[in-house]
Amino acid sequence: MAGSSEEAPDYGRGVVIMDNWPGYDLNLFTYPQHYYGDLQSVLIPHGIIVDRSSLSMVLLIFWLLDLTVTGRRNIEVSRCNIGIERLAKDIMKDTGYCDIMVLCVLKGGYKFCADLVEHLKNISRNSDRFVSMKVDFIRLKSYKNDQSMGEMQIIGGEDLSTLAGKNVLIVEDVVGTGRTMKALLSSIEKYKPNMIKVASLLVKRTSRSDGFRPDYTGFEIPNVFVVGYALDYNEYFRDLNHICVINEHGKEKYRV
Repeated sequence: MAGSSEEAPDYGRGVVIMDNWPGYDLNLFTYPQHYYGDLQSVLIPHGIIVDRSSLSMVLLIFWLLDLTVTGRRNIEVSRCNIGIERLAKDIMKDTGYCDIMVLCVLKGGYKFCADLVEHLKNISRNSDRFVSMKVDFIRLKSYKNDQSMGEMQIIGGEDLSTLAGKNVLIVEDVVGTGRTMKALLSSIEKYKPNMIKVASLLVKRTSRSDGFRPDYTGFEIPNVFVVGYALDYNEYFRDLNHICVINEHGKEKYRV
């Protein structure tokens, strides 16, 4: 089953951002003026999300600066899953360079999915074996404002029966309690795909978690509501490049 640590290699927790990490000052970054006053901090800068080669050095610099200023270590970097390129390499290794059916969870996952698929294609181009990658899309809705509705709604998407016998990679933006992803996996597994793996850009640490862990994780973050890099709050903030923490003013401003 996807997400089972017993069946998948342990790739660690990715970049672990501690609960006491205050984030980066907004004044250090450029972001849309229409969101001025709506954000608390930048949790993950865009460059750290997608950087190809210097990510480890950038994180090391931030880690040292944070340790020097605060006397505490608020960021931990595991030896694996650092950046999207690393995730792509792990996925290719696990699938044995076999054809992949990518199932992108919209809308929050589209930027992560696009970047991840591009890295997968680059690996295929530079290997001695062509890997076919097809992408399909599905929409799930489990939040209203900043609260989970407790039930998953599947909106749109093709007939899941087309996934039968395929190597399926589900690409998600964020895993919180895990219930939404488990419900989706249950819906897919009855069609008997050859393999299912889950890649999530973010995993939240929350006391409400049911223990589900994706096979591939980019960043583990505190239980805060984040926006940007296609993650939204009632359809706003998708145009932010950075992953940011929304403040109470922003929540009230865009509440429905």
